[in-house]
Amino acid sequence: ALTHPFNSSASTRYGSVADSISAPEPEETTTVISSERAYVTVAILCYVNLINYMDRYTIAGVLLSIQNFFEIKDSMSGLLQTVFICSFIVLAPIFGYLGDRYNRKLIMIGGLTVWVAMTLTSSFVTKSYFWLLVLFRALVGTGEASYSTIAPTIIGDLFSGTKRTIMISAFYIFIPVGSGLGYIIGSYVASATGDWRWALRLNPILGSFGLLLLAVFCPNPSRGASEAHGGNRMQHTSYLEDIKYLLKNKSFVWSSLGVTAMAFLTGALAFWTPIFLDRAQINQGIQPPCTAEPCNTTNSYVFGGLTVVTGILGVSLGSTISRRLRDRVPNADPLICAVGMLSSAPCFFAAIILASTSVPATYVFIGIGEILISLNWSILADILLYVVVPTRRATAEALQIMVCHLLGDAGSPYLIGTISDALRSQLNTHEWKFRSLEYSFLLCPFVGVLGGLFFLMTAVYITKDRKEAELLATDQTAMVSENYII
Repeated sequence: ALTHPFNSSASTRYGSVADSISAPEPEETTTVISSERAYVTVAILCYVNLINYMDRYTIAGVLLSIQNFFEIKDSMSGLLQTVFICSFIVLAPIFGYLGDRYNRKLIMIGGLTVWVAMTLTSSFVTKSYFWLLVLFRALVGTGEASYSTIAPTIIGDLFSGTKRTIMISAFYIFIPVGSGLGYIIGSYVASATGDWRWALRLNPILGSFGLLLLAVFCPNPSRGASEAHGGNRMQHTSYLEDIKYLLKNKSFVWSSLGVTAMAFLTGALAFWTPIFLDRAQINQGIQPPCTAEPCNTTNSYVFGGLTVVTGILGVSLGSTISRRLRDRVPNADPLICAVGMLSSAPCFFAAIILASTSVPATYVFIGIGEILISLNWSILADILLYVVVPTRRATAEALQIMVCHLLGDAGSPYLIGTISDALRSQLNTHEWKFRSLEYSFLLCPFVGVLGGLFFLMTAVYITKDRKEAELLATDQTAMVSENYII
């Protein structure tokens, strides 16, 4: 039986809690999960994250072939990425709501099943039906919306403290690794088969294996299990109360704006860099323009490999610096993010300017910039986990995803392509194909500076918000224990 529901001053800091404590949901595990199974779970989640990001950037790796095949301009090419992210935006809040209330494992399995089916189906689109490719790429966003929203919260419920930081770092290191492999493997498969569509068929095979592993081996831990050491569940609140709580959490708001700027920058660079460097080499007379498949994919290989290496270095370095400074500097995490963003901006600016004269120099500055911006990946996830109470983390992930993609990488590939087309206008020469993309690219470093300023604002509030989230979680868990009569 239940006694009178609790009432706590801590519970009203960011929004009131529900008026009653509901019984434990039958689909959610309430037993302690062994450390071995927790590590296996993280390994599986990392593998699926790898495949997710491979699939996201396979299109970019074979973009030149797609442009030639469908005879489309830059703006329509950017639309392929934009519709994918737009579906992400629409679906993320839905999965966030479900992820804070229902079986997270089943939600991820359902979303990933749709992703596998749509990715495979998109590879059979014929030349006359480009709009179908656009539609299927939009539907592919279902899988990533479900997975990216929920997976980090499961890791947050399996580990706490330093171990959580390490596990989150391991999970997020596969973002740049998967992105880079998307370019490399996609380009290789397209070149080997002579058909870019085969590049889209490998990911569903690998994704199906990950789906099987997820279904068989992954648990569905209790929300807040790591804070409560696998014990009592914390209570749920209404969706409106969750949103009010998050909007009053200044660290969450400012860090989300910082992530948005980061998404704008990385989304545009990731989608357009290989073809930008192709045009730079054509403009310099280093390589001829592509008129038939298979197109030269050297820049996709190089950029993909560079993304993998710099991603591993950046995420590892950022995580290490965070662990060493966190105890001495309470707001170290957002400061590291700010330094990474502000320092990467001039590197990307130099890379864009130097592309007209030296592609190798461009790669050097891109590499440095990617290391600096990769400092942030794991830190950002950790910030969200420790400034938001466990029962609102999936909603927080979803809201952050929605904002950062809506204002970030949902529009940046299309915006860069549209500006490029407008600048080129009637001058459809090889030089102006390069110059128009170069000038549109210059928007990115300025957005990077803006992102750095947002993270500096996060640093002002994060110590206070973290303490209040910890107190709220502790009070709710303790009161649930007191109010249950065995």
